[in-house]
Amino acid sequence: MKPYKIVQPGLVDYKEAWDMQKLFFNNMLDSKKDGTYSPMALILLEHPHVYTMGIHGNQNNILFSPDMLKRIDASFYNIERGGDVTYHGPGQLVGYPILDLEYFRIGIKEYIRRLEEAVIKTVEQFGIKGEISQNAVGVWVDSETPRARKICAIGVKVSRFITMHGFALNVTTDLDYYRYINPCGFIDKGVTSIEKETGLKPPVAEVSNLFQKYFKDLF
Repeated sequence: MKPYKIVQPGLVDYKEAWDMQKLFFNNMLDSKKDGTYSPMALILLEHPHVYTMGIHGNQNNILFSPDMLKRIDASFYNIERGGDVTYHGPGQLVGYPILDLEYFRIGIKEYIRRLEEAVIKTVEQFGIKGEISQNAVGVWVDSETPRARKICAIGVKVSRFITMHGFALNVTTDLDYYRYINPCGFIDKGVTSIEKETGLKPPVAEVSNLFQKYFKDLF
């Protein structure tokens, strides 16, 4: 039996999903303080075009202006996760696990490693060899070569061992939107998607179902 509930609201505005995360997150923090129970969750969804910047991000990695944001029909948020600027949009599987790492008896590094492993097993089903980079979080293709390209970004917040934020796996994502940022702060590495690597266009729901299977094995 899974120790968390799966929430799949579909295509959701970033602010609405952020509020959803914070509700689960704050309820779990409160329950840890008073010894009560509050459910863990795995939120899986898509967003309309949006850019988010982590707390230690470099503003120089933002290449768009407010007027440009309007022209490309995108929004922007500064948020409390780790990592730099990234993009979310339709055709991308976004996952927000709200978990108690103490329940699983693991630390932050192991948590991120398991997230990466679940994504690697997911993309493997489409013939893609996902890899972990020695120098960067996330899942990559050809990670240690000049052709390194990121297929999944990961950025999390952890407080009192409760997790928030998570990962973004490019499925059929419009990769042109990455032209307006230095993704995750990199200027010498590219981005990719399941579609770009294989020519396949799997529904995000199909990829989500695969991810849930491997996530359950690891958590």
